[in-house]
Amino acid sequence: MVQSRAENVDDYLIGVPQERGEALARLRELCRTELPGFTEAMAYGMPVYERDGTAEVAFASQKSYVSVYLLREDVREAFEERLAGHDMGKGCLRFRKPENIDFDLLRDLLRATAAAPGTAC
Repeated sequence: MVQSRAENVDDYLIGVPQERGEALARLRELCRTELPGFTEAMAYGMPVYERDGTAEVAFASQKSYVSVYLLREDVREAFEERLAGHDMGKGCLRFRKPENIDFDLLRDLLRATAAAPGTAC
């Protein structure tokens, strides 16, 4: 995993590869819009969105892809059909090209996360 040493999300976004910058800025704005009451922070070298001190969503620019970490198993399970066919790790959704990021799916995942507290893995 590529870890940034940025102290805040603004600095993180300055340091990402140019071809990913616009997509990651859009992803950040989506998180800020759809996760009301969450706190934006940096943890493990990536932007995270926390509720009551617990990270529930994060994203990162990795070497070969953009990762969106969905840290709530209940949300991943609820979207199992829509996530099928996507490149998934245990808790992360990977997009190899910024232009392939499914912002509609991400918006819906974020809304489901924000709708009610749950247990993050």
